[in-house]
Amino acid sequence: MALLAPGHSRAHNERMKHLKKKKYEELFEPLEADLVAMARWALKTGARVVVLFEGRDTAGKGGSILAVAGPLNPRQCRVMALPKPTEAEKTQWYFQRYIAHLPAAGEIVLFDRSWYNRAGVEQVMGYADEKQVDAFLKQVPVFEKLLVDDGILLFKYWLCTDQAEQEERFLERLDDPLKRWKLSPIDTAAREKYDEYTKAREAMLAATHTKAAPWTLVDFNDQRRGRLTLVRNLLDRLPDTRLPDASFEFPPLEHEPSKECYTALKPIADYDPAKAQER
Repeated sequence: MALLAPGHSRAHNERMKHLKKKKYEELFEPLEADLVAMARWALKTGARVVVLFEGRDTAGKGGSILAVAGPLNPRQCRVMALPKPTEAEKTQWYFQRYIAHLPAAGEIVLFDRSWYNRAGVEQVMGYADEKQVDAFLKQVPVFEKLLVDDGILLFKYWLCTDQAEQEERFLERLDDPLKRWKLSPIDTAAREKYDEYTKAREAMLAATHTKAAPWTLVDFNDQRRGRLTLVRNLLDRLPDTRLPDASFEFPPLEHEPSKECYTALKPIADYDPAKAQER
């Protein structure tokens, strides 16, 4: 059973320019409509959907999750990015803290990193020892088969990024005050461990790419093109999600539209760019 490799070879990607924002938005618009249809289908059928987004730092996990979750109802589609475990959680079964966040009927859960932290950052950075990693790699296929056998639709994506591209993105974060919060000491250390992460990932894929829960690798050297590839693949792997459009009665008002009126409080003054520049 072979992994689904990135859709284009590296040589092919080098010949392709990064997708422009305007073109990306044009191509993504119909996918947004399909995502909304998928959410309606999940709500109607009671489907439970889990999508894992894994990859190196700067790979594009956050942007991909926003692309999927953006057009959906946040009450139905939840994003889970768990912090480091508490002292109490460290004493629990490793998968225990993730189980609480699995979806109920009709829900979609997007994991920004997941239980696979143990096989990646925890292993490479020395937060988990060899015995813990070996136990995880043996247990996770069983754990995931239990989820799938219970009816959860589980999708696991690894976002692939060359180190040269990763370095450019680190520098972009360093230079942009709005993105600098994404940098951490672990990111700095990870720059020297690119090959170690590769080795850990390959061992993880060999142990956890199963018939019940296969991995899908997506080339994210061009993040916009990668998002399109990932979302299209996700939608194509779901059952037929088309449902008849809901019909609503929406008769005209029987009176002139009312205006807001205030007695206790009034709205604050509108934003004034001139005053903002004075500050």
